[in-house]
Amino acid sequence: MSLIETLNADLKTAMKARDKATLAVVRMLKAAVTNEQIKLGHELNDQEGLAVLATELKQRKESLDEFQKAGREDLVTPLLGEIEIVKHYLPQQLTEAEVSDLVTTTVAKLNATSTKDFGKVMQTLMPQVKGRADGALVNRLVKAALTK
Repeated sequence: MSLIETLNADLKTAMKARDKATLAVVRMLKAAVTNEQIKLGHELNDQEGLAVLATELKQRKESLDEFQKAGREDLVTPLLGEIEIVKHYLPQQLTEAEVSDLVTTTVAKLNATSTKDFGKVMQTLMPQVKGRADGALVNRLVKAALTK
């Protein structure tokens, strides 16, 4: 089942269950995916759909950080619910240890020895973890591995 079909099915389920929170989030996700399809001019494949959802998740996490810094607990709680709903559509995220193992393997495979090789390592590594790991985490682990 495609991402749009899944979102449509979940939209109907949320409507029938009168689950306003889920309904709002699914509508936002569906709108984001539809906007991306219009922008690109074709149906999204799985990778493109996951990229859109990952962007939506990242935006919500950034908002969460800002709300927590501002002490807006009234906005933090609903946003945590939204984040969980968005995560439902993404593949299982890799743990920091799993990403670290991938970084170590990639650095060894490419014989990367200094920060000059950073771009080469990231270019090889990112397609492997796309949608399954946060880019900031990968970036930090690669920098740490190359500065040893």
